Amino acid sequence: MGQAEMVDRQRKDNSRIVARLRRSLSEPWMLALLPALCLVAYWVAGEMALILTALALPLALVLLAAPKEDGLPPHRPRDATTGLGLRDTLERAADHGLQVQEVSPRRTACLMLQLDDFAIFAERYGNAAADNLLNRTAGRLRKVLRDGDVLCKISEAGFGISIAPVTRLDLEEMIQLSARLQAAVQEPMSLDATTVYVSCSIGFCLGARSPMPTGAALVCATDTALREAMRFGPSAIRSFSADMRRRQQARSLMADEVAAAMEAEQIVAFFQPQVSTDTGLVTGFEALARWCHPERGMISPAEFIPLVEQSGQMERLGDVMLVAALQALRDWDQAGVNVPQVGVNFATEELRNPRLVEKVRWQLDRYGLTPDRLAVEVLETVVASSPDDVVSRNINALAELGCRIDLDDFGTGHASISSIRRFSVERLKIDRSFVMKVDRDPEQQRMVSAILTMAERLGLSTLAEGVETAGEHTMLAQLGCNHVQGYEIARPMPFDQTAEWVRAHHASLSEAPKFGRGAGT
Repeated sequence: MGQAEMVDRQRKDNSRIVARLRRSLSEPWMLALLPALCLVAYWVAGEMALILTALALPLALVLLAAPKEDGLPPHRPRDATTGLGLRDTLERAADHGLQVQEVSPRRTACLMLQLDDFAIFAERYGNAAADNLLNRTAGRLRKVLRDGDVLCKISEAGFGISIAPVTRLDLEEMIQLSARLQAAVQEPMSLDATTVYVSCSIGFCLGARSPMPTGAALVCATDTALREAMRFGPSAIRSFSADMRRRQQARSLMADEVAAAMEAEQIVAFFQPQVSTDTGLVTGFEALARWCHPERGMISPAEFIPLVEQSGQMERLGDVMLVAALQALRDWDQAGVNVPQVGVNFATEELRNPRLVEKVRWQLDRYGLTPDRLAVEVLETVVASSPDDVVSRNINALAELGCRIDLDDFGTGHASISSIRRFSVERLKIDRSFVMKVDRDPEQQRMVSAILTMAERLGLSTLAEGVETAGEHTMLAQLGCNHVQGYEIARPMPFDQTAEWVRAHHASLSEAPKFGRGAGT
């Protein structure tokens, strides 16, 4: 080792010793030594030593104690919208917490929070409302946190929190804190006389689980946990583990595997049921793409669908889903299971295919099905932005063939009444953002009621997406929504589970509560 390297190493060792000394002196128990030291000074050197010790020791503690990291120095960059520190501030605070943890029994952790569907919110309400949301969310988070915790802005709709070291901080404590933060974010918020609801996904990492004892490593591990939570969102909470990092690194290689996955039939259709609010009977299923990886397990559509889009294979994926849906209908018919229809999402790339109608007609004939058994789901954003081109011609041609046209995610794309009529839409699928807490918020109820009234006047059927509680189900039924779909009914399931689920669901209807408008009368 060279002389310069030895000097540099010695300097780092000295700095580390000084840092540990400062942290030790900043501990509250140091104050307990002050009376004892004063008595010793008086006993050894008399009254003057007592006075000097009583004056000098507190001054030394102030000068040597570690500087507080709770605040953000004026020269550090801040987020322009919220005034919070940025990611480097979070790393500095996390680094300080780990240093304290190293020399004391106190423990630290890092937490990240991401608002769900923030891009949709900003598009619907505008940038000013989005900034307002971020500022008020920051204020709500501060009320949950302690004074020593450091809150930062780490992305467009993401916040980071460094937890100040405390005596007790384990997995259970962090889960409870995450739940409190979620509850604060999900409280109704009034924006320009409109009540809105947002949710958030949270990832966290305990300091003891950090891959390395540095703030940067702790923040990076927390980011990994947040990404995992977002895979299972909305409103998911995940804690970092070493296996999680390995899985995420493996997923980064997926782009090259998408084509091979479809070739190997790893990307398959799962089916989520839709039920009538009046009878409770199953009125259909929606076919949803899922990647069942042989080594990594189930991979979320949020991860692989963008890769499919980037590789230009959306039309091929659409073919896989269409065939799976029609085959499922045929197999249900043969098994004596009553499923009136299946909904299949048609991407813009598919709708631009000039031979789309011929392909759909051929597949229907192949499986011996009538066109009314297929519900063509089209995003409202597609309908709102499509001129009279091949997309609109295909949608109308599918309607003329006899397929049902469902307008998906209604409320997010600003489709006009004229465009709804022009595209022969038969059913509106009300977006999840309108459904959240509809049983508890009068404003949500008025919004949904307005949509349902418009649909009734236009002769359209309605289906509410993302129904997660019995209360939401009941309120939607009483407001007059025809069908519901969501986790409260059932999660998406592989085809081989659907027949048994339908039979069990229909068998339980005699014992189930009535949800419709006539319930309780």
